[in-house]
Amino acid sequence: MAIDHGQLSPYLDGQRESDPRLAQPYPAMSSVPDHPDRNIIRVQLAQNKVLKGMSPEQSADLESHLVIVDGHKGDALLEQGVHEMEQYFILEGILKRVVTNQEAKEMILRFADERDMETSYAAWRLGTPTPYSTVCVTRVRVAKLPLEDWVAFLERHHEIKTSFEYSVMELMSEIMAHTITLHLLDAPGRVKRFLRKHPELFERIPKKELASYLNLSAETLSRLKQRGKI
Repeated sequence: MAIDHGQLSPYLDGQRESDPRLAQPYPAMSSVPDHPDRNIIRVQLAQNKVLKGMSPEQSADLESHLVIVDGHKGDALLEQGVHEMEQYFILEGILKRVVTNQEAKEMILRFADERDMETSYAAWRLGTPTPYSTVCVTRVRVAKLPLEDWVAFLERHHEIKTSFEYSVMELMSEIMAHTITLHLLDAPGRVKRFLRKHPELFERIPKKELASYLNLSAETLSRLKQRGKI
């Protein structure tokens, strides 16, 4: 059973907003077995880039620790500067990793959507507070567990640990590359790089958020599109 998340999420969002019976269809948090969408959720978890290929025994082990959470646009799942960290597997919607300075100026480090994950694994290993927040860009559904429980799970399943740590290194490398391009590429070049790396996200991310990520104004992004430069 394959799920087209890019089509499913907007449909569900529209249904929940237009039908008052679906506006708040689920409890704030629910275990997987107790969730009304548990069968779909299990398929979505099996499609996650870190979790795919797990055995039924491994899936059952992980599921016993997971909680399903629905978030609204603008909700912070994780605050910057805290020590209580969690591991997130994205089932629906888009998250952003964002850093905020003392003047409340924000820098978006990355976006993550379905089949991806968000983590503070490096900070947890180093014993430091979270250096960024994790915020909902759209309506979001995630499966989460305390990072301490996730690390314990990884120690029991070393092949998953290898895959996960590779994913962490990969996303850290991508954040570094993005930061460099903000300095080396002009505005059209930054947009074209994003289109090349993340074509599936371009039309799903609000243009104000995308412009911020690319260190542009929303007006500049719109002007580039109108002039056919992107």
